[in-house]
Amino acid sequence: MGSLFRSEEMALCQLFLQSEAAYACVSELGELGLVQFRDLNPDVNAFQRKFVNEVRRCDEMERKLRYLEKEIKKDGIPMLDTGESPEAPQPREMIDLEATFEKLENELREVNQNAEALKRNFLELTELKHILRKTQVFFDEMADNQNEDEQAQLLGEEAVRASQPGQNLKLGFVAGVILRERLPAFERMLWRACRGNVFLRQAMIETPLEDPTNGDQVHKSVFIIFFQGDQLKTRVKKICEGFRATLYPCPEAPADRREMAMGVMTRIEDLNTVLGQTQDHRHRVLVAAAKNLKNWFVKVRKIKAIYHTLNLFNLDVTQKCLIAECWVPLLDIETIQLALRRGTERSGSSVPPILNRMQTFENPPTYNRTNKFTKAFQALIDAYGVASYREMNPAPYTIITFPFLFAVMFGDLGHGAIMALFGLWMIRKEKGLAAQKTDNEIWNIFFGGRYIIFLMGVFSMYTGMIYNDIFSKSLNIFGSHWQMSYNKSTVMENKYLQLSPKEDYEGSPYPFGMDPIWQVAGSNKIIFHNAYKMKISIIFGVIHMVFGVVMSWHNHTYFRNRISLIYEFIPQLMFLLLLFFYMVLLMFIKWIKFAATNEKPYSEACAPSILITFIDMVLFNTPKPAPSGCGVYMFWGQHFVQVLFVLLALGCIPIMLFAKPMLIMQARKLANVQPIAGASSDAETGGVSNGGPHGGGGPHEEEEEMSEIFIHQSIHTIEYVLGSVSHTASYLRLWALSLAHAQLAEVLWTMVLSIGLKQEGWFGGVILTCVFGFWAILTVGILVLMEGLSAFLHTLRLHWVEFQSKFYKGQGYAFQPFSFDAIIENGSAAVEE
Repeated sequence: MGSLFRSEEMALCQLFLQSEAAYACVSELGELGLVQFRDLNPDVNAFQRKFVNEVRRCDEMERKLRYLEKEIKKDGIPMLDTGESPEAPQPREMIDLEATFEKLENELREVNQNAEALKRNFLELTELKHILRKTQVFFDEMADNQNEDEQAQLLGEEAVRASQPGQNLKLGFVAGVILRERLPAFERMLWRACRGNVFLRQAMIETPLEDPTNGDQVHKSVFIIFFQGDQLKTRVKKICEGFRATLYPCPEAPADRREMAMGVMTRIEDLNTVLGQTQDHRHRVLVAAAKNLKNWFVKVRKIKAIYHTLNLFNLDVTQKCLIAECWVPLLDIETIQLALRRGTERSGSSVPPILNRMQTFENPPTYNRTNKFTKAFQALIDAYGVASYREMNPAPYTIITFPFLFAVMFGDLGHGAIMALFGLWMIRKEKGLAAQKTDNEIWNIFFGGRYIIFLMGVFSMYTGMIYNDIFSKSLNIFGSHWQMSYNKSTVMENKYLQLSPKEDYEGSPYPFGMDPIWQVAGSNKIIFHNAYKMKISIIFGVIHMVFGVVMSWHNHTYFRNRISLIYEFIPQLMFLLLLFFYMVLLMFIKWIKFAATNEKPYSEACAPSILITFIDMVLFNTPKPAPSGCGVYMFWGQHFVQVLFVLLALGCIPIMLFAKPMLIMQARKLANVQPIAGASSDAETGGVSNGGPHGGGGPHEEEEEMSEIFIHQSIHTIEYVLGSVSHTASYLRLWALSLAHAQLAEVLWTMVLSIGLKQEGWFGGVILTCVFGFWAILTVGILVLMEGLSAFLHTLRLHWVEFQSKFYKGQGYAFQPFSFDAIIENGSAAVEE
């Protein structure tokens, strides 16, 4: 099979590069993204490698670029992103880049420092302006109301008694600005520390002020404190210092205050001019940097990635050649050699690189080629476990089975159309949406699975047409094939009526899907849908599991594992077919032979229960006597066939349990060296899964204890036998979720939308509009999103456990090539890994 159904064949190669050409060659390989390098210096510290200084220089350049990016984002300047990826610069260009970044950083830091100093000066002048303005009001009030009583209140009774008649008291004061939220505590501390011997006046500054340190808007208040004596002055200043209040000089004379205010206003105007010029210069510097910032990031990350990769190489004894080991896809070796030649030509080296294929017994990495359509489905498989090397890849089959099984549970034409339209919108707008990179994890999950969502919606529309269900209603496209034989008065007078298949049914089925008459049926509707959906769930489940077992045949034949093919695959397939596929055949026989229009012994009343028949078959029970005129069995010789099938199925169990370990033990006795090729148990197929005759290396494994082989085979057999029963029952979730989805849709229609549809007149139109909006929100939120997520998770479980457990080991490790695209997408974190 092609690489679509298996991972790519990989080869371990040894690469010899001349030191002068190594940088250019690795750069070309990074653009190609098809080579995974191995670390040939695992015991060497990261700080002791050859190119550690170059990596440090790249780290320093990245730091400077991040600083520029932060400043650009702070100013809200858009960064130009053309979507192009420039080539990795030559090593000599690093010096120019470093000089450019150094110049930009120094210039920007100098501008920022100057701007911060100017803003701090501007803040001080602004605060001083408010102090002069507010304190003028305080002094005017003091001048109008100064008298003996006020002086007594300010200085206390002791100060009044100590003052001599006719002596004027001289009050000192300090003025400043404090944060508004600190003012209450500041006032309390002044009162307690000064014992009430100070007088505080404060007024709020209406406009918020900008903090020059971080640019935040802060609210402040102006205060002035009156006191007498040097001791109180010292105490007040210490309290102001403790609360980080800023004190400013304030003249006592009104003329001096007016002169200072005029000087402050003049300086503020000059500062505004200088600040504007500084901001314009800073803006011009950032705009010029924003045009090239994305390209600079790409260039620096490419340089860093190249040197980080070169640190994985070894030097030969002459110190003139670098040696590397790498995994490469076998089909791309010629493409890689062409890229190496291009790199050699770019560097001007005369020595061509050498790429030699090596023989190895290691497990190669797993590499599945994907595109934007298959990538999401491959991610679902890899989330369970990366496929072993050259193991069958379930992703191509999952493209069909996953949305189909989802649709069986989610079948509704209306809900499927909503989901399909959402997926189609993301597909049509994928270029623009992909360019709008966002950190919203939920949106990234939706967008990454846009093709899955679209296919799930389309398949749900198909199953919705089969169920004839659209928002819990049906479409009568071809006309019902049931005819009403009752007259109108009978229908109106009786709540429950039944239609007879012999008299009211035309005899031919509805052309496509369910007959719409079942949508208006009463209790029969759920009974009919239950029986139908339960049976198709078992049918789809058994077919899905049989297909999974057949997939294991492809693995055994590819790896030439003859013993597993004969003594595992054939018994497993027979066990599944003889018991559970036979049960599926009984369902089809019952549908074909028994009908309500037939006469005994093939009438509906004579149809036996499939579940009871299967239980009697497994337990070797004799069926109960049938009603009069009915047969016990569905076909001639059924009892003999069932006994034979059960005996054969039971006989497969000891074959699965003992045959393979016994043959391995016999082969070891004969060879007395190693187990024969293809005779190893699943626990020791590491060498075989390396490719066997098709992979990069042959089988090379250590012998495993026979006791462990018997234990492992026992666990594998018991798990398969019991799992066949539980997995078959697990597919009944298709029936359960489909029934729950249909009932929820009917509840929403009956309990919500039908209320609006029953209203009449213009008021009814208003009510219907509101009710429809509420119904639409519940439909999208509950039935599409929540029910869709539930069906998605159940479908994922059916594929991971019930389907993939039949053939898929998932014990490999992913191919992680050195790729500039991946490094740029994930940022510098990908380089460090």
